[in-house]
Amino acid sequence: MENNWAAENLQVIRTLMERSALYRRALAPIMLVSGAIGTAAAVIPCFVHLDTNRSFATFWLAISAVTLAAALLLVRRQSLKAAEPFLSVPTKRVLQALLPAFFVGYVAGLFNVLNEHLWRAGLLAMFWVIVYGCALHAAGFFMPRGMKLFGWLFVIGGCGLIFASQSWPELRGAEAGHYIMGGFFGLAHLAYGVYLYFTEKRSASA
Repeated sequence: MENNWAAENLQVIRTLMERSALYRRALAPIMLVSGAIGTAAAVIPCFVHLDTNRSFATFWLAISAVTLAAALLLVRRQSLKAAEPFLSVPTKRVLQALLPAFFVGYVAGLFNVLNEHLWRAGLLAMFWVIVYGCALHAAGFFMPRGMKLFGWLFVIGGCGLIFASQSWPELRGAEAGHYIMGGFFGLAHLAYGVYLYFTEKRSASA
């Protein structure tokens, strides 16, 4: 049994190493689409009042669901194009790495929907940034090295904001929360997507 388990893990690691460049290429459109959705979503509160803790959590949970659906559609399209199964063993490993932190983030958001005064909106945004960074770092063990570094950016950035909120309490409010979500889940994803797109294009032409 242990020999079979070890052989399966070695095969998964070998497959992940072989597909590292493919995953890097696939990440670019996912990051660009996610960043575009996040940036556009951060603009909506400028025109619609979403200044309560409950409305903040409800709004961004809905945006995250839309973003996740878009990412899965892109992955599905790429797997069909490559004539590969949608849920291959390596893909399952990546999803398993992402799932715990994603689950914690969604539960925290759901609690805020059910209880208006549980989390201040800005603090919830910071918490989401940190757990999302943990998810990216965990998935980074099965993906290109840059994903772990991108995850650390979220973890350090979220922790830094929590410390900063001790001196600037306005960071805990809904307005700041929308800016935080747009900055990390919007602009940061767009920047990483552009980086992946041009570095992959340059390496392919080299």
